[in-house]
Amino acid sequence: MLKDTLKRNETAAANADALAVLRENFAGCFTKEGAFDLKAFAARIRDKVAVTEEGYQLDFLGKNYARLLANEETETVIVPDEAHNAKPENAKSQNVYISGDNLDALKHLLKSYEHEVKCIYIDPPYNTGSDGFVYNDNFKFKPDELARKLSITEEEAKKLLDFVGRGSASHSAWLMFMYPRLQLAKSLLRDDGVIFISIDDNEQANLKLLCDDVFGEQNFIGNIIWESTTQPDNIGGARFNFQKKAEYIALYARRRDCIGPFVLESLAGEKKYPHEGKFGKCRFEVIERAYEGAYARDTMRFDILGQPPRPGKQWQIGQELARQLEADGKLEIVDGIVKRAVYPEDEIDEKSYKPFWSIFPAKEVGTSLQGKALLKEYLGPIGFDTVKPVELMKKCFGYLDKSGVFVDFFSGSGTTAESVMWTNVDDAGTRRFIMVQIDDKCRKGSTAEQAGYKTIDEIGRARIVKAAEKIAKENPLLAQTMDLGFKHFTLAKPSGEVLEKIEAFDPEASLLATQDMLKEFGVGTVLATWLNHDGYGLTREAEKVDLAGYEAYLCGHHLYLVNANFGAKNVKALLEKYETDKAFTPDKIVLFGYSFGWKELEELDTNLKKLKTTRNITADLDIRY
Repeated sequence: MLKDTLKRNETAAANADALAVLRENFAGCFTKEGAFDLKAFAARIRDKVAVTEEGYQLDFLGKNYARLLANEETETVIVPDEAHNAKPENAKSQNVYISGDNLDALKHLLKSYEHEVKCIYIDPPYNTGSDGFVYNDNFKFKPDELARKLSITEEEAKKLLDFVGRGSASHSAWLMFMYPRLQLAKSLLRDDGVIFISIDDNEQANLKLLCDDVFGEQNFIGNIIWESTTQPDNIGGARFNFQKKAEYIALYARRRDCIGPFVLESLAGEKKYPHEGKFGKCRFEVIERAYEGAYARDTMRFDILGQPPRPGKQWQIGQELARQLEADGKLEIVDGIVKRAVYPEDEIDEKSYKPFWSIFPAKEVGTSLQGKALLKEYLGPIGFDTVKPVELMKKCFGYLDKSGVFVDFFSGSGTTAESVMWTNVDDAGTRRFIMVQIDDKCRKGSTAEQAGYKTIDEIGRARIVKAAEKIAKENPLLAQTMDLGFKHFTLAKPSGEVLEKIEAFDPEASLLATQDMLKEFGVGTVLATWLNHDGYGLTREAEKVDLAGYEAYLCGHHLYLVNANFGAKNVKALLEKYETDKAFTPDKIVLFGYSFGWKELEELDTNLKKLKTTRNITADLDIRY
C-alpha cells in the first residue's frame, strides 16, 4: 500500500487534479499524446458563439445547438409494460428494452447507469441518401429563447432554427444528430468501457473527427475493417465497376489507459471450459451456419456422427477435418446438435493469446446477407435490407468482460441483444443488455406492416424472444440459469393538456389533492420514472408497504407515497413502523405532490420533525410535482 503511494508521489504534479477534471469534461481538448490544447479549450468556453461562422468538419453547423440538446432535461416519463414484465421469463430479468427516442433514453439511463456500462455497440444511420436518414429536430425553441441560451443574436437563432427544423440529410445534420448522443453515451461508460460504432465510407471520416472531439483522440483504439459482403453487385455493363466490399467499426475507449490488451487468453480452467465432455472440461463450438443463395455449398452438407446439418444450414468444417475430429472423439451431439468439443490441450498453449486483428473476414464473422437470412429465419421477410450478423458482434464482445452492462441505443432488429445472449452461452458469461429503439411506425404497405408489425421496436422485441427460444431449445440445461428475458419500457411525453395542468398547478394554493393527475400517469409510470431517477435502475422492484390500508412503496433508502388519501391514521402507522421495525430505515420520503393537499403535507411534515426530536430518526420530505 505504502509502495503504491510512494510510486504515485514520484509522478505527482501540482495541477494533476485540475487536469483530471479537464480530461473528464473536455476530452477533445487533449492531443493524441495527452497534452492539453489551450487554444481548443478557449474556443470551447467562449461566451459568444458565432453560429453562422460554424462550418463543416469539427466546427459543423449547429455544433453548439447539439451541445444544448445534450444538456436539456428530457420531458418524457418511463412507462412499464406491466403485462410483458410480469411474465415468468421477464419478471426477474436484468435485461432492458426501451421503446422511444434514444436521446431521451440516454438522459434517463444516466440517472442510474452513469459510469456503469462496459460496452456500447451502435449501428447508427449511415446517411447514404438511401437509408431514410433526415434530421428534423423535435426540440422547439423560440428565437429569443435560443438566442439567450447560446448567446447569439435572434437573427442567428432564426437561421439555426430554420436549418434544424426543415429536415436535412447533410453532413452537418448527421453530425448534429450524432453529437449529443455520443456525448451522453460517453458518460454511461465505465473508465474501462469501450464503444463500437458501425459506419461506412459516407461518414467514416466525419465520425472519426467527431469521436476525437467527444472521447479524445488519445482514446481512439482503432478502426475495424469488416468484410460485409462477398457478393458483387450486378451492374450490367457499367464501365467503372468499383465494388464496396467492406464497412468499418470505430473503436474508442472512455479511458484508454484503463483497459488492457484486446486478446483472448486460452488459459485452462473452469471459467473458460464450462462444459463436461468425453475427456473432461471443455467448451462446445457450433459447427453449423445458416446459408442463403450463393452461400449454399453441397460439399458442406454431409453426415457427421450419422447426422446431417439441420435444414437451412451447412457445416463450417470440411469432410477431412470432420473425419479426423470424429476419430479423435472431439465431436459430440449436444442437445440434438453436432458440436465440436474444445479441450484446454487443444489450445496452442497456456500462455498463448488470440489477438484482436483489425480485419474481420466474412468467413469468420459473417456478412450482411447472412445477418438478414437469420432475421428472416426468425420473423420471415420483413424488409430489413442491412442486418449485422450475430458472429460479428460476438467476436467483439468475446474479447471483453464476461459480465457487465452492454448497451445499443440504435437497436434496430435486435442483433446486439441476441449477440450478448449467445456470447453468454459460449463462455458462461452473465452480460446484461439495454436496448433502445425509437417506436417509429412501419411504412404503410411495407412487408413489416403486412407481417403485422405496427412499429419498428416491435420487430426488435419479437426477434429477441425468438432468439431466446432458440437458445433455450439448443441449450436446455444452460437455459435454466441464463437470463433470457427482458423488461420492456416505453418513453412517453405528456400531452399538451397535461402539460398545461402541470404548469397551472400551484402547490401553495392547493388545499386538496388533485387525483386526476395520478390517473394521467398511473402509479407504475410514476414509480418506474422515480426509481430510475433515484439510481435504482430499471429492473429493481419496489416493495409494497402497508400503512393502515395505504399502499406505500419502499426501495433502498426511499419510501414513495404516490397514492392519494393519506390521512391521520396512515401518518400514525408510518411513525409506528419507524419505531417498531428496525429494518425499516428510509431517510427520504418522496411524495407525488398532486396526491396530497396542504393539510396532509403539513401534518406529515410536523410529525416527521417530532420523530427526529423524540426518537432521533431523520426522514426528509421530497415533494415532487
